[in-house]
Amino acid sequence: MAQDNLVFDLLKKELTRQREGIELIASENFTSLQVMQASGSVATNKYAEGYPGKRYYGGCEVVDEIESLAIDRLKKVFNASWANVQPHSGAQANAAVFLACLKPGDKILGLDLSMGGHLTHGSPANFSGKTYQAFFYGVEKETGLVNYEQLEATARAEKPKMIICGASAYSRDWDYARIRAVADEIGALVLADIAHPAGLIAAGVLNDPLNYCHIVTSTTHKTLRGPRGGIIMMRNDFENPFGLKDPKGNIRSMSALLDLAVFPGIQGGPLEHIIAAKAVAFGEILDPAFKLYQQDVQKNAQTMAAALVEKGYQLISGGTENHLMLIDLRNKNLTGKKAQETLDRAHITLNKNSVPFDDKSPFVTSGIRIGVPAITTRGLKTDHMQIVVDMIDKVLMNADDEQLIANVKQDVKAFMLQFPLYPELG
Repeated sequence: MAQDNLVFDLLKKELTRQREGIELIASENFTSLQVMQASGSVATNKYAEGYPGKRYYGGCEVVDEIESLAIDRLKKVFNASWANVQPHSGAQANAAVFLACLKPGDKILGLDLSMGGHLTHGSPANFSGKTYQAFFYGVEKETGLVNYEQLEATARAEKPKMIICGASAYSRDWDYARIRAVADEIGALVLADIAHPAGLIAAGVLNDPLNYCHIVTSTTHKTLRGPRGGIIMMRNDFENPFGLKDPKGNIRSMSALLDLAVFPGIQGGPLEHIIAAKAVAFGEILDPAFKLYQQDVQKNAQTMAAALVEKGYQLISGGTENHLMLIDLRNKNLTGKKAQETLDRAHITLNKNSVPFDDKSPFVTSGIRIGVPAITTRGLKTDHMQIVVDMIDKVLMNADDEQLIANVKQDVKAFMLQFPLYPELG
């Protein structure tokens, strides 16, 4: 069979783009070569509906070992007692939790999408908002911090079945203990979606949600630096204190209900090649070097945030405790859309993002979101953050000067050549 040169030539172009640019999308990272190799391995050929030791197909003895290894390593990473590594994505992981724990029409309480939340936390555009009664809490206008008083008041007034904590554009840590306290008061489940800060949590840099939240979900890319996929974990609460039932009406353990919700509830055969890559990534996380990497991520983010503030950029909450920052550009007379498109031309990649109390549409936005996991993986340190910020500022303050932008693009390329990416690929 002839090689598909059209596709592989495009993949070469994508490798060049990644090598020559400054990657600041908060939800992106660069996996190790061995994670990519596992993702493209022969495990992609195996159909394996079910779970290790309980498959609906024969010939699963090897992928059973791979999946069991992934589960065991993940449990060690987060000191979890139970884990499911089959969800195809973080959204799928959240969908499985909802299916296991809620009935259509039940009330849920999550962070408003416009305040930094996620689509799957109740957005009316998403299954979570279409299937369940969604209520929201936000952030304080003055501080940009989660409004826990509003969360508690809404929880007491509406008595949701589930409180969701976690965000896609929030730069501070979470008070999981406070959320669990009000959940216990009203008899609600707590779901922590840690898709963004999972790597920092695994490394002990941020608060541990598994101490307080009934169920924790995450993606495996972003700060965990693995392949694209999802996971579900628990440390406690196996006894199913809410009396939740399976589709046949039987009260089962929380772990059994969650397993059933993933398969056959929302998915068919698991992606065993991606699970193999997850196992590799979890093994890398168990290496002491991963903690040092996450410490560098936090230091780089805080250094970059300070440099942006020095140049007059308005950071929501005034800074960051994790890997990202959200910037309101209204004082710079720029929209998020304009900023993203302009920086793209200089090979500096980030995304437009709504800011709290935004007066522009989600397709335009007043802000941008910046994250440092990918450039930290490339080897950039705190000393390099000022260089990156200077380039960003130069482009944004001269957004209509195409020659200047072209010059910065060449500067970006020369700068990033100091930090090789996948040299093994030629």
